[in-house]
Amino acid sequence: MGIPVKLEVFEGPLDLLLHLIDKNKIDIYDIPIVEITNQYMEYIRNMQREDLNIMSEFLVMAATLLDIKCRMLLPKEVNDEGEEEDPRQELVEQLLQYKMYKYIAYELKDREMDSDMVLYKSPSIPEEIEKYVEPVDLDKLLGDLTLQKLNSIFKDVMKRQTDKIDPVRSKFGKIEKEEVTLSDKFTYIHSYMRDHKTFSFRQLLEKQHSKMHIVVTFLAILEMMKLGEIRVEQEETCGDIMIETTGVVIERTEVSDGN
Repeated sequence: MGIPVKLEVFEGPLDLLLHLIDKNKIDIYDIPIVEITNQYMEYIRNMQREDLNIMSEFLVMAATLLDIKCRMLLPKEVNDEGEEEDPRQELVEQLLQYKMYKYIAYELKDREMDSDMVLYKSPSIPEEIEKYVEPVDLDKLLGDLTLQKLNSIFKDVMKRQTDKIDPVRSKFGKIEKEEVTLSDKFTYIHSYMRDHKTFSFRQLLEKQHSKMHIVVTFLAILEMMKLGEIRVEQEETCGDIMIETTGVVIERTEVSDGN
């Protein structure tokens, strides 16, 4: 008693060949024709012979495979250009074309299924919008307006803007605030005092770069006098102010820049 075998249904011989190629993980450009032919013939023998039209298609492909198998055993054929011809070339092209159409069919089927889940609504306009009237008739507003007139209006507006520019103030540069801190000046003066135990206030100010630096340096000197870090003497009116270090250094973590 034979064991019933349920075969997969294929749409044609090319579909069966693609199945065998995928099943055996074969490179479609390098088909082992002997192995594929044997598997194909095995499937043909197990097919039900009810529909002769379908059977005839599979038998024609079987004959094609056998023909290719025989040609593979013969010496290689050479074309007019001196290149060897592959007996499988025509079959490979048919399989590639069939595979492309098959995938396109799957894509179209998926799109059809997706379209079933999409609902469409007929276009409609709310009554409020349908009755809306533009407050200004743009056709009348721009009736006799041309590009030449627009260009003339634009030039007139730009000229007015130019006339408003102050010829003096427009050339002013940007004034930026110079950041000078009292703490920086304390550090600078202490460094200067390490090399000069006695020095004049004028000498100290000659090293400054701007009025702001001079003002902050003066404030730092006053603070250091107050804390006893330096002594200041002036022997005569309008004479040099001499500064002498006392050797006392006050920690200024508690002294702010505003003092």
